[in-house]
Amino acid sequence: MQLQSRSPSDGVYPATGDYAHAMEVRGAERLLFVAGTMGLRPDGTPGATLAEQLDLIWSNIGTILASADMTVDNIVRLTSYLTDVSYAEANAAARVSALGGRVIPTTAIVVQTLASDWLVEIEVTAAA
Repeated sequence: MQLQSRSPSDGVYPATGDYAHAMEVRGAERLLFVAGTMGLRPDGTPGATLAEQLDLIWSNIGTILASADMTVDNIVRLTSYLTDVSYAEANAAARVSALGGRVIPTTAIVVQTLASDWLVEIEVTAAA
């Protein structure tokens, strides 16, 4: 499988250093669509802080990816749902760290989650 980040510089606003406008995937045999994943512990309780929830989210995503013999290196698209715009910077930093600096197409949206103590929800698409 080949991945090629696509961020043209002519005719469209520039991508920032932490995301790409698009990801071209060639030769993939499998796609994995991961539902919105929250910062919940195995017992279903949420992390107490934003930082803890972000750590739990990325741990949960890693576990889900591993169940399909994939890792975060297989993620080709990500959407973050934040309950407060002030969470954007911490969310971006957690994403950059989890992906080891690899840039992918991302979107962040401010929303209301189904439970008030779910601060962030992240869904990903992975390819292998």
